[in-house]
Amino acid sequence: MIPVLLHDILAAVAAKADPEGTTPLEPVAPTGNPAHGDYQWNFAFRLAKVRRQNPRAVAESLVAQIHHPLIQKVEVMGPGFINLYFDDAELARVLALQAATPAIGLPQIGAGQTVIIDYSSPNVAKRMHIGHMRSTHIGNALYRLHKAAGYLTIGDNHIGDWGTQFGKLIYAWNHWRDDGAYAADPIGELERLYVKFGEQGKLPENAELIVAARAETFKLQKGDPTNVGLWQQFMDVSMAEFKSVYARMGVEFDVTLGESAYKDMTDGIVERLKRDGIAEPSEGAWIVRFEDPSLKNSPVIVQKRDGASNYTTTDIAAMQYRMERWNPDRIIIVTDMRQQLVFNQLFAISRRMGVAAELVHAWFGMLVLPEGAMSTRAGNIIRLVDLFDEAVARARAIVDTRAPHLSDDERANIADAVGMGAVRYADLSQHPQTDVTFSWDKMLSFEGNTAPYLLYSHARCVTLLARAEETPDPGAIRLEHPLERELALAVLRTPEAALTALKTSRPNLLADHLYDLSNRVNRVYHDLPVLTGGEFRASRLAQLDVARQALRTGLEWLGLRVIDRM
Repeated sequence: MIPVLLHDILAAVAAKADPEGTTPLEPVAPTGNPAHGDYQWNFAFRLAKVRRQNPRAVAESLVAQIHHPLIQKVEVMGPGFINLYFDDAELARVLALQAATPAIGLPQIGAGQTVIIDYSSPNVAKRMHIGHMRSTHIGNALYRLHKAAGYLTIGDNHIGDWGTQFGKLIYAWNHWRDDGAYAADPIGELERLYVKFGEQGKLPENAELIVAARAETFKLQKGDPTNVGLWQQFMDVSMAEFKSVYARMGVEFDVTLGESAYKDMTDGIVERLKRDGIAEPSEGAWIVRFEDPSLKNSPVIVQKRDGASNYTTTDIAAMQYRMERWNPDRIIIVTDMRQQLVFNQLFAISRRMGVAAELVHAWFGMLVLPEGAMSTRAGNIIRLVDLFDEAVARARAIVDTRAPHLSDDERANIADAVGMGAVRYADLSQHPQTDVTFSWDKMLSFEGNTAPYLLYSHARCVTLLARAEETPDPGAIRLEHPLERELALAVLRTPEAALTALKTSRPNLLADHLYDLSNRVNRVYHDLPVLTGGEFRASRLAQLDVARQALRTGLEWLGLRVIDRM
């Protein structure tokens, strides 16, 4: 990885210039314009500020100390930017070392550290729909990236399996259920009952329904055997449904700990908040106030007037449980943007309770239908299984047209990988903090920056290497053409892009890089002779092989299933 090499080189230079280590080492970054070098180092500005000297003069003194075979030229530009130009032969050697490695990996920045990633989090007794898609895709990509970077990574599916929704569902079950429909489609019938309660509860003449649902909820919370039995039944059919969807998405969780897992902890949490002076009484309830200006006007209830806990109390209990069980260094919670205040409050309370872990709310924009927001109660949702079926069907139509010579099983396998990959990549390639309007055509397009394009780029390399009928030789790599140099830099920057995506909780940054890498692969493929390349043949075969490795690994970090034939 280029930044790791440069870090070692430049750290030695910085140590000479700042023996006491009072100035943090500025990391290197790719230049925006190749004409200004390959990487840029801005350490001179930091050091100049400490020394109270001219940044350009400091930069020139640093440049005089930079000597390494990888760096062909160093120059100072503007007020103190240090631009580094790589030597082509040395760059080829670094690429050859990468090509000789069995797999492209990430620097193990997480070695010895634990991270918990809380994502997906569907509600029990409802089908998973496209409203669950972004949390699942983004969370799973972050899970894969952290695991690749050496973290002990724990994926926690914090499902909605407690609360007033079950009182509503139990009431609807007792009054409106269709046993035949339930036998044929359990989740479908439970969802119908939930929607019906929502519709009936809105009618003025049915005001007593909410009261009745609260009574059923109270009975459940107090351990009524009948209601607990129904709750467990709803849980069992829901988990079976969830597992089938996750299996199709290639997603697995280390633990599934819903709200019910913490119900016996909430009373103790409230007592601790009272004892430590974090919570205070307010009109019969207990609340937490905040000094932070952004939260000062947003106190949160942790115990209601009737003595009941709420979602905030449950979240605090979950935080304490995670700290006691795993003692993590990071906790990342992946939810939509509407939960920002909730988790800012939770994090502030957790820090006052002594939680030392880094707390990250990886929030994302909404995925909405063209006609407006989705709602299970309104019934205007697109089920994930229907979305996946449609994606695979569209992919199958294209595969059948383009590759009729392949067997039915092969075409089915390709269609599944391409269709499911198209949905996932269309989601992950978007900036997570932007709203995305759902569109079949946009999501399933097979042109431009899409999964099919990237998967095809990988498969094309596999096909070309197979036609060569020889094992690529990394030692043959030479960078004789500007396109080869650009491809080498793109390959070597793949781990860098992945770590940036990890640190910022933005998988789209890795997707952007893989799209650029695919473009460079295809330019070499189209513009330079490979199999007929004469003296350049062995070098270019090895270059395309290591590019194939980088593409495959990067796509797998995003959670796509990569295939060798399309």
